[in-house]
Amino acid sequence: MRTRDTNKEEIVKQKAIALLVEKGIEGFSMNRLAKESNISVATLYIYYSDKEELIKKIGIEIGKEFFAEMSKDFSPSMPFKEGLYKQWENRSRFTQEKPLEVNCWEVLTHSSYGETILNESLTEFKITMGDFFNNAIQRKELIPTISKEVFWSIAYGPLYSLLRFERDGKNFGGGPFKLNKKITDEAFQFVIKALTP
Repeated sequence: MRTRDTNKEEIVKQKAIALLVEKGIEGFSMNRLAKESNISVATLYIYYSDKEELIKKIGIEIGKEFFAEMSKDFSPSMPFKEGLYKQWENRSRFTQEKPLEVNCWEVLTHSSYGETILNESLTEFKITMGDFFNNAIQRKELIPTISKEVFWSIAYGPLYSLLRFERDGKNFGGGPFKLNKKITDEAFQFVIKALTP
């Protein structure tokens, strides 16, 4: 029986992420991945039993890495403004450092694999963020009548819009755009104004 080569396995994973972003799930195949990774299809099946396992495993790994990064220097007991800003910092850093993984995560979580991937990677972080949300309401730092869906949209929507402009390198009007602390802080202040009593 052939053994796993961790270096080759990492190359396969990175090529799979790139192909999923470029071709989508429908255009992704194990044959194409093997060719892009410069290995035989038989070698590919040492690492993954089939396409479905590969997609789920990659999605779960990206999710776990993403949510581990979101938890860095963050606690659900933090004051609301401080905790939310830490989430913005963590999300910005991960999105800017790992753009391919973030794009792949978007592709996979909006696919038929999304529920499985989210269930496997989100569990602990969901509890943490639920505690953060509830603590902020109890301390009267967050509007008590806001639903979690509206909170999420207001709390993170502006950040993700700015990160898309950053990724594209241009603003809504087509002019050049570079995200910086001044712009981030300006957007964050509007978010805090909208969410706090």
